[in-house]
Amino acid sequence: MAINVIDKNQFEEKGFLIIPRFIDLSFCNRMITISQKHLSQAKQPYELETNVGYPGAPQDIESKGGATIRRLLNAYDRHDIFSEWVKFDKMKIVMMELLSSKILMLSRVHHNCIMTKQPMFSSLTGWHQDIRYWSYDRPELISAWLALGFENNLNGGLHLIPGSHRMHFKRNDFDELGFFKTDSKHNQKLIDTKISVALNPGDLLIFHCKTLHSAGWNRSSATKYSVVFTFHHSDNKPKVGSRSAFLESIRIE
Repeated sequence: MAINVIDKNQFEEKGFLIIPRFIDLSFCNRMITISQKHLSQAKQPYELETNVGYPGAPQDIESKGGATIRRLLNAYDRHDIFSEWVKFDKMKIVMMELLSSKILMLSRVHHNCIMTKQPMFSSLTGWHQDIRYWSYDRPELISAWLALGFENNLNGGLHLIPGSHRMHFKRNDFDELGFFKTDSKHNQKLIDTKISVALNPGDLLIFHCKTLHSAGWNRSSATKYSVVFTFHHSDNKPKVGSRSAFLESIRIE
């Protein structure tokens, strides 16, 4: 599969791209089976909802729902099926085209996870740009979000603001935690342009690290599973001493 010029232009204009039916359902089901097993076993490493403390999360580990896992970390090394997915020819073609590189670097620090948004105790993620939490020479990283099941407003699907990756913001547009302020009329006007993403199993959402996005609560009765990896150009290095440099990226050709 080759990504066409129109798709790349759309990505550059909007800061995100949805490719429907990117992989077949049998592969999705294999990923879900492994994810469900690791979630039920609470297989380390993982992040709890209480670790982030976003709105809707349990207050602490002793609270009801305090042991709710938000995401299973280190997906690449967690099981061969996830490293196999990253190295799919289709994935490499798309990412190499968007990053204008014949060599991809996969971050082991940022994303590299299975999102497990669970009913009742999942939290709301405010508006943010991923790059505000990452440290690289250039703000040019791209994340690939694979829906393993249906994603929509009911179960906490993503919202994105088209073109926000090309906008220039001031530091005071964000709060002390790096979230885009919603109590500003100027910011709210921009937020009103958001689109809510609905994904089917096997759909791939690709978004720029500067694209403003958020996610709601899971108000359904089932856990929502998504596999998320982040890529960067080989000459875009993490800044020495930063969290982004904590683990060396994986080279993919």
